[in-house]
Amino acid sequence: MAKQDKTTSPTSKKSSNKMESKGFPAQPQLSVPTDLKPTEVQNVVHAVNPLIADAFALYTKTKNFHWHLSGSHFRDYHLLFDEQAEAIYDSIDILAERVRRIGGTTIRSISHISQLQTISDNNDDFVSAQDMIAALLADNRHIAANQRTAIKTTEDNRDSPTSNLLQEQLDATERRIWFLFEISQGFEN
Repeated sequence: MAKQDKTTSPTSKKSSNKMESKGFPAQPQLSVPTDLKPTEVQNVVHAVNPLIADAFALYTKTKNFHWHLSGSHFRDYHLLFDEQAEAIYDSIDILAERVRRIGGTTIRSISHISQLQTISDNNDDFVSAQDMIAALLADNRHIAANQRTAIKTTEDNRDSPTSNLLQEQLDATERRIWFLFEISQGFEN
């Protein structure tokens, strides 16, 4: 049986070339018609795709903390992190499908996520509950700021449906911030 040359496999070259794309313009087969101008679609796609990447990254970090939590408030934080991770995960498909509806493309792989994400991963072997709360609070605040910027971009580019979705997601992000902030007030300084 002959070995397949990985450098010429059908997916290896295509996927590396696609990473250069930031989601616009889409390939003709994926170019959904819209009344938005091409530059408007491009601006929206470039504002929203990093939010999707950050949602994947924050989802993973929140689940990491959910799985690796230890301490006296284990049950409460374990349940809270799971609830927050689920809400973050649910937000991803909504935005990705919106990008597609206006003629853009979105996240294709883990490496694509890593190229676009603006929040850092956490690969530490152990993180205290207090540090988990602080990291999630900071990340959610960062995402909220980026959501506000993306809302302005979508409004400036005549895309009120995407703006409306982002406003709903910002409200959910602010709810997570509120819970994490209130929990952080119980820690000794």
